[in-house]
Amino acid sequence: MSSPVYVALDTPDLERAKALAQRVHNHVGGIKLGLEFFMANGRHGVREMAEIGLPIFLDLKFHDIPNTVAKAIQALRPLEPSILTVHASGGRAMLEDAKAAAPAGTKVVAVTMLTSLDASDLSSIGLTPDPHEQVVRLAELAKSAGVDGIVCSGEEVAAAKAAWHDGFFVVPGVRPANGTIGDQKRVVTPRAALDSGASILVIGRPITQAADPDQAAREIEATI
Repeated sequence: MSSPVYVALDTPDLERAKALAQRVHNHVGGIKLGLEFFMANGRHGVREMAEIGLPIFLDLKFHDIPNTVAKAIQALRPLEPSILTVHASGGRAMLEDAKAAAPAGTKVVAVTMLTSLDASDLSSIGLTPDPHEQVVRLAELAKSAGVDGIVCSGEEVAAAKAAWHDGFFVVPGVRPANGTIGDQKRVVTPRAALDSGASILVIGRPITQAADPDQAAREIEATI
């Protein structure tokens, strides 16, 4: 079985991204490419990364009117990413159209609440200041809209898994026990996230900013 770890290559530098991916490819299960990479390198860059031979998680977090999101995803179809993200708060019609537009083999997962937010952030944008409640509500929406799963923190994944047994759960904000938290506010260790029901783990800086990224990936792999 391949590793549940997707390494987040959040850099605009294509050569650096390729070098990192090649160093760690034996100890991760896939590559996550986000807005920073995509805006710098576009579809060409994604194709180059795909040549390394690992599944590609394209983390662009679409959030717009349903037609716009559907057309954007259709434009990415030739890339055949393994996973695509949209924002659950875009609503049911947007989620349904996103899934309908995606290639058959692509998992569409809905971002519930960014792991950089906490209760005070929810209050500031007019939502109930309870991350757990917000995530579960949006997980139920995502399930009913027919997408494949959600993105949520390790703190909420157990509750989401209980409500959606066969959902696909992406957990970012994962940090090894001895890791620095950075700008994340709701973090868990890789082992704890998997035990709670995570399908895959997104890990960036603890691997990519390590003195020896390959060794860091090996050490994380050993804990899971």
